[in-house]
Amino acid sequence: MLRRLVGDRLELMRSAAREYGDAVRISIGPKTLYFFNHPEHAKHVLADNAANYHKGIGLVQARRALGNGLLTSEGELWRKQRRQIQPAFQHKRIARQAGVVAEEAVKLVGRLRAHEGGGPVDVVHEVTALTLGVLGRTLLDVDLGAFEAVGHDFEAVQDQAMFDMVTMGAVPAWVPLAKQLRFRRARQDLQRVVDRLVADRTARDGGRSTGDDALSRLITATAEEPDPRVGRQRMRDELVTLLLAGHETTASTLGWTFHLIDRHPEVRERLHAEAVEVLGDRLPEFEDLHRLRYTSRVVDEVMRLYPPVWILPRQAQADDEVGGYHVPAGADVLICPYTLHRHPRFWDAPEQFDPERFDPDRATDRPRYAYIPFGAGPRFCVGNHLGLLEAVFTIAVVARDLRLVKVPGHRVTPEPMLSLRVAGGLPMTVHPAG
Repeated sequence: MLRRLVGDRLELMRSAAREYGDAVRISIGPKTLYFFNHPEHAKHVLADNAANYHKGIGLVQARRALGNGLLTSEGELWRKQRRQIQPAFQHKRIARQAGVVAEEAVKLVGRLRAHEGGGPVDVVHEVTALTLGVLGRTLLDVDLGAFEAVGHDFEAVQDQAMFDMVTMGAVPAWVPLAKQLRFRRARQDLQRVVDRLVADRTARDGGRSTGDDALSRLITATAEEPDPRVGRQRMRDELVTLLLAGHETTASTLGWTFHLIDRHPEVRERLHAEAVEVLGDRLPEFEDLHRLRYTSRVVDEVMRLYPPVWILPRQAQADDEVGGYHVPAGADVLICPYTLHRHPRFWDAPEQFDPERFDPDRATDRPRYAYIPFGAGPRFCVGNHLGLLEAVFTIAVVARDLRLVKVPGHRVTPEPMLSLRVAGGLPMTVHPAG
């Protein structure tokens, strides 16, 4: 079983649900995992009794890589961090950033168009550049293009976090494995990036940070720490988490989207037609988010099949009962959106890519917690509005202007890291739309 956790985590979860049902105990080495795969189970663990369930296996071990940022912190520290960062993600503020998102989508089209008629381009690499660009301009008020190496650093952080997960944190950090040495260098690089971002901002603002973006808010919050070393550590942890989570999940969704619409030409044609009808030849505006109805359904369906956060690990703080099953204090509990979104009781033809299943007329009787691409409960993803805006605008602009075709013979497989990535990139050739 441990070998399957290391080698094929998705199949481990799928086979457990398929063979044993909605409540499964999985033994992995010294650990016993309690896997629940029903909407009511997800509702109980993530929302109704969320206070009893802290972040669990994987994310606990990932603290060594990520520190105590918003993704991994608990209790009062997490509540404080959430209050500080939430205003940067308010719906009205994100709406004001729609122009920035549209501009970055057009830049992406320009970069892709440079490959038109030529060799393949890695679309995952290009959409990652887009999401970093959006994140930098909307949440940090900086151009992250000056920090090109940050993408490689995040790869090292993710690799270390997953290594710590599958080894249950049993390998000490000082062991000079190539993976761990790469991670140490990445941590040092990211600390330099954070220090430079903070220094540039405070110099620009004359020693004060009064903006409403996330970086300004973090500078103000961490300056209140009595110990400057603690403040510096907090700043790194929170910014690294924001940078990683803020670009990785949307880039993953976009990668899967371009893969799936290439496999379904009829979907690509409808996307193109809607984009031409709604946008014409202009940039998308915030109001278009509600007009691009079919595009939004495509995004919803992509996140059903390939949820950006594929698993939600928790640890029970006290004895509990989930769906009639006893869960002891200290137990590791798993809610898996990847399998929940494929549950045959709640989804017709669950393996089929069908954006029309999100037509409001067809989705009325589906349980709320059968679909949780952004999590649920108090720890619902703070960046969901920005992520959806990015995905819908980017897909609409690309579908209007270009047709992306996967390189023949390239096998597309999922890689379940902190997000559900396309393993090894997505080489595609670029052609005019139509």
